[in-house]
Parts: sequence; structure tokens; C-alpha cells
Amino acid sequence: MFLTRSCFGPAGYARVVLALLSFYLMPCCPWPAVFCYLLSALLDAFDGHAARALNQSTKFGAMMDMLTDRCATMCLLVNLSLLYPSYTFLFQLSMCLDIASHWLHLHSSTKKGSASHKTIDLSGNPVLRLYYTSK
Repeated sequence: MFLTRSCFGPAGYARVVLALLSFYLMPCCPWPAVFCYLLSALLDAFDGHAARALNQSTKFGAMMDMLTDRCATMCLLVNLSLLYPSYTFLFQLSMCLDIASHWLHLHSSTKKGSASHKTIDLSGNPVLRLYYTSK
């Protein structure tokens, strides 16, 4: 179907286009950039819920979603580094932590045989529980 993570359909592509547009606009036009970035995030949430509701989620789609999320976060942090150079080191640390933690979590979930990286043991790590259950 058209809103699935199984084929990264129109909602996924629209999300990527909006994210790219927001990155282009960030240096010169912050409010349109914020609008595009937030709309991209909204499409991400909608696409994910639709894929799960229609039982059309795939491991490939979940990995593409996570990759797109990480790229969006990196580009946002790079732009923030340009706007606030004195905080660049903190933004770099945030990027490293974001990539490393998600990569490790995804691969540990795969090793455990989980159907999704979003399926976690709720009795486990309280930080992951908060991250994956908080709306």
C-alpha cells in the first residue's frame, strides 16, 4: 500500500523532501524551516502508525526509518552548530551518542530475534522504556 514502511512510499518520500527543504532553509529562513521539519516529523509518525496498523512493517522499512531519523537529526545538529558555534562540541557529542546508541540498540534487537527495534522488554532499561513508550 502507499503509506507503508515496507516500500518507503509517498509519505516516506515526502518526509525526506520536506527534511531536505528544511535543511536548505535553515540558514536563511528559520520559520519555514521549522514548519517543514515538523511536518516531516508528523509524516514520520503517521507513516509508522499506518504501517503498523495495516501490518505492513518490515525490517527493511524499520531500518530505513531509523536511518532517515538519524540523518535528519545530524543535519539539524550541523545547522545548530553553525548558528551556535560555541556549542559545537556538545552537538558533536550528541551526534555520536545518537548514532551509536541507535545502532547498538538496533543490532542487539536483531541478535535477540526481536521483530522490531521498538519491541522492548518493559522490565528492562528504564531509559529505553521511557523512550519507546512515551508519546
